Amino acid sequence: MSSTVLPSSTLQPTKTRLFIQGAIAMLPLTIAVTPWGLLAGSYAAQSGLDIIQSQALSAILFAGAAQLVATGMIKAGAGITTMLLTTLFITSRHLLYSVSMREKIRHLPARWRLALGFLLTDELFALCGKQSDQEFNRWYALGAGLSFYLVWNIASFIGILAGSHIPMMNQLGLEFAVAATFIAIITPTIKSHPIALSVLVALGLSVLFSILHTPGALILSSVGGMLAGYVAEVWGIKRT
Repeated sequence: MSSTVLPSSTLQPTKTRLFIQGAIAMLPLTIAVTPWGLLAGSYAAQSGLDIIQSQALSAILFAGAAQLVATGMIKAGAGITTMLLTTLFITSRHLLYSVSMREKIRHLPARWRLALGFLLTDELFALCGKQSDQEFNRWYALGAGLSFYLVWNIASFIGILAGSHIPMMNQLGLEFAVAATFIAIITPTIKSHPIALSVLVALGLSVLFSILHTPGALILSSVGGMLAGYVAEVWGIKRT
């Protein structure tokens, strides 16, 4: 009996297929973040920036929370140094993302490391950060990150045009997309009691501090959640 040897191209997904798979996997988060992009674009337009300047925020900065804060600071007349430092602090978590994914991309050429580093967002890290070094594929990550980048910029551009014609667009409730996006990112990661406790504590503290109008509520809630998760993790290890 003769055996047929399949060509390697039929055994391994092609680059195009991996790229498309990454874009499809990112699609739920891409849809969830679209209202956020509309809000970021409209807010930039209503803050006095022209179309090119507003779009440049999405194309170059490419960071939703940092864009909204930076736009507000521009509107308030803040200095460039203050804006740069504020943006640095807001996006500092991406340093942890990059350190976590370093082993996955360290062997790639510089152009790939720079491209994936630029496209590294909360959403891309949620999708690829949990993959092992063997599971990670550059084309899959590129498809996920690039599709997200394109949709974000398209949504921002539509928001810029709409913000110039629809007054007070930032009061339509589009900011809920920010919460919805992070809920979609966090929920699949809740797979243990310490993580669940960390999320619940952070959620409870954020609501409490918001009611009390506590300065730095977000940071305090985050620290509280991390401490609760750490204590639960240590306690669980000691029990076992």
